[in-house]
Amino acid sequence: METVSTARAHGGTQGVYRHRSTATGTDMTFSVYVPAHAPGATLPVVWYLSGLTCTHANVTDKGEFRRACAEHGLIFVAPDTSPRGDDVPDEDAWDFAKGAGFYVDATEAPWATHYRMWSYVTAELPALIGEHFPADTTRQSIMGHSMGGHGALTVALRHPERFRAVSAFAPIVAPTKVPWGKALDRYLGDDVAAQRRHDSVALIEDGARVPEILVDQGDADSFLAEQLRPDLLATACADAGIDLTLRVRPGYDHSYHFISTFMADHLAWHAARLRA
Repeated sequence: METVSTARAHGGTQGVYRHRSTATGTDMTFSVYVPAHAPGATLPVVWYLSGLTCTHANVTDKGEFRRACAEHGLIFVAPDTSPRGDDVPDEDAWDFAKGAGFYVDATEAPWATHYRMWSYVTAELPALIGEHFPADTTRQSIMGHSMGGHGALTVALRHPERFRAVSAFAPIVAPTKVPWGKALDRYLGDDVAAQRRHDSVALIEDGARVPEILVDQGDADSFLAEQLRPDLLATACADAGIDLTLRVRPGYDHSYHFISTFMADHLAWHAARLRA
């Protein structure tokens, strides 16, 4: 693992790191914030999955999470959203291919060789974090934005034994029912069962459970009605008995201005559950 950069922030260390991924077959870059802690101590981990077009840098530069992480003693990990490199297939589209891995392991050519973000964020990178950072891997939670909200919800629903809490900002909750779901068609083909395993609403309908979910959604989000559909998540959670807190924020859009406003709220909510 190569250290790209480190900087002091709120008494802790904000680092950016690079390694050769066996899951994607490419170099992958990620960021980790580690707050000040006693020698030998281990800290709970919050995973943050980013949205379409993003890298690790978007939340690292604009998420305003470090003060809250320092206050609550939380490690904050932000991976990239897709494999990168000259040999990685791409298309001239902002919502597919590079920057848009959708946190799945692709099975269709030409994507299957490198687009293995599910394995990367659920297996390879967690092992790396556990080895190289003071992480208490028995206390983990996960959150994300938009496509990353989709990723966070599906990861938590499929690994409820690992994650004590899950939250999202403006998540894509039902990709098989909205236009952005074309990515699942392209990555996974016509395998309906595989697509349902990467759709939060479908997972809940099929029996997946977590105790509770926190979602913030801006009502001025231009993607709200067509792509995000939090109403579908609300219905699924109500039917399944999952405690969903859905907070609709007047006047807020899809941007990091929205995310940074409520980031500290989410981290305090995660910290309470990670301490329990």
